[in-house]
Amino acid sequence: MKKRIILVTGGNRGIGLATVKGLSINKDDKILMGCRNLEEGEKASQELGDNISPVHVDLNDRDQLKSAVEKIIEEYGRIDVLVNNAGVHHPGSFNEVSVEDYDQSMRVNTTAPFELIRAVLPSMEKNGYGRIVNVASGWGSINEGLEGPFAYSVSKAALNAMTFHMAKTMPKNVKINSMCPGWVRTRMGGDAAPRTPEEGADTAIFLANLEADGPSGGFYRDRKPIKW
Repeated sequence: MKKRIILVTGGNRGIGLATVKGLSINKDDKILMGCRNLEEGEKASQELGDNISPVHVDLNDRDQLKSAVEKIIEEYGRIDVLVNNAGVHHPGSFNEVSVEDYDQSMRVNTTAPFELIRAVLPSMEKNGYGRIVNVASGWGSINEGLEGPFAYSVSKAALNAMTFHMAKTMPKNVKINSMCPGWVRTRMGGDAAPRTPEEGADTAIFLANLEADGPSGGFYRDRKPIKW
């Protein structure tokens, strides 16, 4: 597909912004920088390419999310690539995290990506092309011991499970994969993290650009499949 419409949630900072920048190298693509605060998105996009546009997408608000996707599809006709990058991180073990924070973790990290995928899949199926990238975490890997805070680990493990299960029924021309960016220097990751946002975004960009014979239903780090 020559010209693609790409939506990256949480695209105005950190890994999301690095993903937007990396994907925007292909000037034929239109990159929609999904952001909860549109004003922040507009500021972030001022010095970027003409093929990048901020759009208001609030994963914590179901009604707003639904209307945002409807507006995007009405304006652009479709979404060809979806990068579910936006997420929340609440600290604490299962007996420390509040019910409200747990609910928000599941809402933003798992349920909203589910809703977005359901919303964009019909246009992907109609046009015979789709790439879906779910930004998960090694903390959401059962194989790696679910080492992170309870709400974050559980919600990201659910995202990995959702990716694996959805791939079973996706058409072959729609690829869905999840990935771990590693420990990245972002507002969430902190200054001590060893990776740059660009390094964290590299695998997301790789999966968003998969060829027709590319994989689906996997979990990746540094462009290589890993166990979850």
